[in-house]
Amino acid sequence: MATVPRVPLVVSITSTSIGGNSQCRKCSWVKWKASSYSDSYSYSNSNSNSNSNSIIAVIPEASSSNRCSSSFYHRSRKDSSNPFHSPNRSLSVSAAMADSAPPSTVLVTGAGGRTGQIVYKKLKERSGQYVARGLVRTQESKESIGGAYDLYVGDIRDEASIAPAIQGIDALIILTSAVPKMKPGFDPTKGGRPEFYFEEGAYPEQVDWIGQKNQIDAAKAAGVKQIVLVGSMGGTDPNHPLNSLANGNILIWKRKAEQYLADSGVPYTIIRAGGLQDKEGGVRELLVGKDDELLKTETRTVPRADVAEVCIQALQFEESKFKAFDLASKPEGAGTPTTDFKAFFSQITTRF
Repeated sequence: MATVPRVPLVVSITSTSIGGNSQCRKCSWVKWKASSYSDSYSYSNSNSNSNSNSIIAVIPEASSSNRCSSSFYHRSRKDSSNPFHSPNRSLSVSAAMADSAPPSTVLVTGAGGRTGQIVYKKLKERSGQYVARGLVRTQESKESIGGAYDLYVGDIRDEASIAPAIQGIDALIILTSAVPKMKPGFDPTKGGRPEFYFEEGAYPEQVDWIGQKNQIDAAKAAGVKQIVLVGSMGGTDPNHPLNSLANGNILIWKRKAEQYLADSGVPYTIIRAGGLQDKEGGVRELLVGKDDELLKTETRTVPRADVAEVCIQALQFEESKFKAFDLASKPEGAGTPTTDFKAFFSQITTRF
């Protein structure tokens, strides 16, 4: 018999609840050994070879985002020591993690990127809270980060190709970005500045505007509860040096997508990260700002791991919704590492 995972919900046990048309539409009938409950309910039936061992339960399907008041019915009429046996007895039982909602399904787009990989990994490590999905651009990228079944291959410039990954998710974390490439032949020993280019079809207008717009539209149509979008500081300055790279105007197109999200009506969190560092996360005090004010200070950078953590923490607090902010960090050892994310998001007042 297949193992049925425990689910985080509060259920009611009654001996008269099953029958007729009492099944919830969001639930499915599942039958398994009562002894599988021993870890959560401190109950196991010693008569393990008897059919009286089995119980029938109503279990919310994993994709359901609503909590369900479900019923258990114990079929045994033989074991008087069984706490589920009494004919007219109704018991309230808490499963493991009873106070938690069912895990949220979260899609990370750009999961093959350096920051996207961290977010995807963090979600996988918190399987009690999240069902992780990732979207990558190529099969090669999928294989490079493990090739798991929950990694989807799709082109964000084509909304139809990303629909399977987005269908059924609760939240979306957007980490896609156009990436400028250095033209070959640059010799730093000779001075001068390197030249950059974007691959054909992968300019910021196509990736950071059309591609992100497609993701927002698809997520909205799928009924997602929140979209977290990671952008970049510098978007208030059309003359920012990043805009001149290959004449891509990358920050301008990113800002346009951010505005589109803010106007979409979907609860959002827009994180405009400073210069990204490949350093340890969780050991710095994080700073929030607005309108690129942090660019005028000495604290203009932030570890990718901290950006990833803020993305995930944003899914847990109402205080993060309908907020947009710049994100940087103090140097390691300066200040107190940020751990209270409810307070962190509460200090943010800017909607865009």
